[in-house]
Amino acid sequence: MQSIIKHKSRPEGPFETQDRGHKFGAASEEMSRFLDFIEQLDQESAQALSIKTGYAETQLFVALLRNHLEGKLTTSSSLAQSSGLTYGTAIRAINDIESRGLIMRRARTVTGKSFSLHPSEKLIQEWQEYARRVHSLIGSTIGLSVPGRGSDYFYGSSYQRGNVINPPSVLSSKLQLQKGLRVLVHADPTFLAMHVLKKQFESIFGVPIQSRALSIDRLRDEIIKNAKSESSSYDIIACDLPWFGEMAQQGRFMPIDELIEKTDFDTSDFHPEAIASARYKGRQYGIPVQTTPDLLVCRRDILNEFGLDAPRTIEDTLEVAKTFHSRARNMSGIAWNAARGTPLGHSFLFSMAAFGQPAINLRRTTSGFDGGNVEGENFRPMFNTLAARQSAVYLRELLNFSPSNILSMSWYERARAYADGEVGMAYCATLLAPMFELNPESPAHGVTEYLPHPAGSNAKTVAPLGGYALAIPANISPDRIGPIWTALASLSSAQAIKLYIENGSLVSPRFSVSMDPEVSKISPVISKVDEMARFGVLQMWPRPPVPEISDIIAIVGEEMHDMLVGAKTIDAALANSQNRADALMRSRGHY
Repeated sequence: MQSIIKHKSRPEGPFETQDRGHKFGAASEEMSRFLDFIEQLDQESAQALSIKTGYAETQLFVALLRNHLEGKLTTSSSLAQSSGLTYGTAIRAINDIESRGLIMRRARTVTGKSFSLHPSEKLIQEWQEYARRVHSLIGSTIGLSVPGRGSDYFYGSSYQRGNVINPPSVLSSKLQLQKGLRVLVHADPTFLAMHVLKKQFESIFGVPIQSRALSIDRLRDEIIKNAKSESSSYDIIACDLPWFGEMAQQGRFMPIDELIEKTDFDTSDFHPEAIASARYKGRQYGIPVQTTPDLLVCRRDILNEFGLDAPRTIEDTLEVAKTFHSRARNMSGIAWNAARGTPLGHSFLFSMAAFGQPAINLRRTTSGFDGGNVEGENFRPMFNTLAARQSAVYLRELLNFSPSNILSMSWYERARAYADGEVGMAYCATLLAPMFELNPESPAHGVTEYLPHPAGSNAKTVAPLGGYALAIPANISPDRIGPIWTALASLSSAQAIKLYIENGSLVSPRFSVSMDPEVSKISPVISKVDEMARFGVLQMWPRPPVPEISDIIAIVGEEMHDMLVGAKTIDAALANSQNRADALMRSRGHY
């Protein structure tokens, strides 16, 4: 279905995929196979599609589907004009197709006199199956492959991994939202893809969409500012998963349990840690739209050059970083978040997790720690522990193999350094993987190893969970809640997540999307994260969604930065972190 979804750049014809120097028809066998293809294509068309003989309906279907996927308006008149049939014949054909449940008519006005035409879910499913059959026929009859896809793509082993997810169909009636849908999101590849698909979602919802994208710090400030208004300026807000404790406690988002139950919304397809991160005190406040763990990315080609294995422990990481660090190569060993405050605070919490210790005194479980049920002594900071000291020592040692500007480096800069070949390794959130995974010009393209954070002694490897979930502001007008929930469910659906990935995102919070054979072919990082989720490596406890987590991250990020620049000793920085975080927790009455 890739060729149908991305029809703006038309796919090559079946004969254009072969070697341009080869002359088709040079052998009678090839001509015979071509004739087989034509014959079987006609048979598959009749079997797979509800096409009535007597006049050609194919052009009507193609125009209708193309407009749907481009978010363009289709009316009876415009569809008739694109059919190549006389107007009267085309209108009769359209009415007949509609009577077979293949076209859906949706009112554009209150009176219902003006309406738009859309492909029904049945029609979309039929053409998804048709595309699969045609691709298979091309390979089996004339021996041609689809560019970028292996020969097992259809009917083969990869197809058995999961079901192909259809593009989303339009809502049966447009959303009753005066002035349209208002969305506040984070400025990252997933929400950039959502913006690219804006016209299509406007067609699906039947209303205009106003979207505002902000950097992470500005996004948090805007959420807080919006919550103080009498009436929300936004209908849907994308919230960083660790913020949900704070946002729920402060009453900035509305709980959505009743909406989930009332509409039978299935949450079982989401990564458990992701859905749990948008929950607070047993109530659900958001639906994940991306799962983006922080991983260690490493250049496999350079590892092979030196005969090294991918690092699995802290000691391995330091050794590989030392080996990669070379003036002759003009390459540093590793990049990571070391800018003062929030960036470095994340690095320190994730480093503590690598040594087997959360930042607060969470209850231990068989799979790690319980970051979802936190009370009393569980809130006590843990910066006076051996793991905290080991983390500080580790980060100080990493300075020796890091770029000269490491102490001002944060999320984007570390990913850019890796994508540009300036470093051989990086701690990197997967939402930024498109910078090298989808860029053939990057030295890291196609040679990146994706690893959970290497572990310290006697600890397990862990992939700290990150990502965003969509939430509804608590101060939204009650009459908008129903339509907003419909939109939120659609924007976080498997069909929508797949569309984001096909338009530049590489993150998925849903098992079904990661298992889709078309999705898994796009990048190995998608399946890698899915595997981590299935085997319990993906964890939220390194950055638990408690109300004070943002403040704790900022505190430790300030103290550790003072330590790294030499203004404080490790002991002083840890003691200050413990005392400041402890005072914060006491002021909130946690213990």
